[in-house]
Amino acid sequence: MNRLNLLVGQLVQVEWDTDDQGVVSANPILPPIKEIAIGGVASIIVFVALWKYALPPIRSSLQARTARIQADLDGADEASVDADQSASQIRTALGDIDSERQRLFSEAEAQAESILDDGRRRLDEEIAELHTRADADIASAAGRSGDELRNEIGRTASASIDLVVADVLDDAAQQDLIESFIQRVGASTTGATS
Repeated sequence: MNRLNLLVGQLVQVEWDTDDQGVVSANPILPPIKEIAIGGVASIIVFVALWKYALPPIRSSLQARTARIQADLDGADEASVDADQSASQIRTALGDIDSERQRLFSEAEAQAESILDDGRRRLDEEIAELHTRADADIASAAGRSGDELRNEIGRTASASIDLVVADVLDDAAQQDLIESFIQRVGASTTGATS
């Protein structure tokens, strides 16, 4: 192996250096050929193992990631198209909003007018009913007042007649009146029985 190192060293034309432990190195930059060969074989084995065992899962994960990103992009495109359609529908409906607003206002005005007419009609009916009741109450009060007035006049007349009769008539005149009253009552009862 030393011969191989020497041969390589002569090809590269580098002087042999020895370190403090007496190890000879053909080139201070490149390691010995044996190490290069072992490292190269090990690297090839690692690269082949990575290519055979690690590359397929990496490739499938990258493909899945690509598919997921593509699906997200497609979803974003669909959302953009939907948003554009919604925006155009909103813009179209914006014109309809004014006509719908006018229609709703006219319906509200018609309903308000109907409610006002109904309220006025009910108020008129209630006023007519109150007038009828008031007229009946006035007639009833007038009748009661007339009766009360007659009763009061009768009481007052009776009390005043008693006073006047007591003042005007003496005892003999009162006695004659009582006897004539009894005779009239007696005559009327005898006439009624016969």
